[in-house]
Amino acid sequence: MPKVSSVIVPYASYLRVYEPLAAFPEPERGHWERYARRPDRPSYQDELRRSLADLLPTPPVAVPVHESGDAFVTEVEGALCVCPWRTRLRGWQALGELDQELPVPVLDAVLPPVVRRQAAQDYERWLARNPDARPWIRTATWQVPLNWFVLVSDGERRYDKGSGEIPPMLRYRTPMVQARRRTARALRTLRETIDEGPLIDGLVEVGRWLEEFHPRSLVELDYGGLVHALPAAELDGDHSAADVAEGIEALRRGDGVTAGEAYGRLVERWRAVRDRRSAN
Repeated sequence: MPKVSSVIVPYASYLRVYEPLAAFPEPERGHWERYARRPDRPSYQDELRRSLADLLPTPPVAVPVHESGDAFVTEVEGALCVCPWRTRLRGWQALGELDQELPVPVLDAVLPPVVRRQAAQDYERWLARNPDARPWIRTATWQVPLNWFVLVSDGERRYDKGSGEIPPMLRYRTPMVQARRRTARALRTLRETIDEGPLIDGLVEVGRWLEEFHPRSLVELDYGGLVHALPAAELDGDHSAADVAEGIEALRRGDGVTAGEAYGRLVERWRAVRDRRSAN
């Protein structure tokens, strides 16, 4: 397929859910079945390039006019599973969070207030007609939220340094039943050992999101564009899922020292990543 844009992929990570075809009602199920047979399906980078290309016109297109009919496709134990992009829905949701990410003058320069107001009004009308809508993809910029690592294990980690035109890749994939089980166990331990706060709140939110999907789904944690912001040696040595698991297990045993050491490694690693955001 033709290149949509040559803009640089942003430094974002992704949490995706691939659902089996059986989870989709007709006629959507038929659409995805036909779609999966297409030889020209777009890639991860194509999705990002399309989204970024919409910001180039004047005024920029804050949210696509029409919902995407594309998806990522994979097989799980011989069953076809799809992860719909839902770019329009995710665009609306991301737009609502931008005021927490950017200073108002910068935000106004990138997306004028009139553009944001129109998008917000469109979303409100759409949501009234689709109250149960939820995305299959969650996005985080300049970080991987620590609660995402609860869902996966170090043994599910796959790191490829890439070569030539093949970009590097770091991701985890796990069955939905495992992700839910780990979430429940971690929440039980955290609630018994620490005060309520952002870590528990974030994990509760992710757990509720997972419950929306078919139990035979696949969960994928993908470092996405972050692999372009970090040296290969740092990526190779990044075992954040193992650190999270070690910290939670230490809390369960009442070993605060080991839990503190694991948490310290995580904080130091991801603070260094976020610091690159403002580096020249």
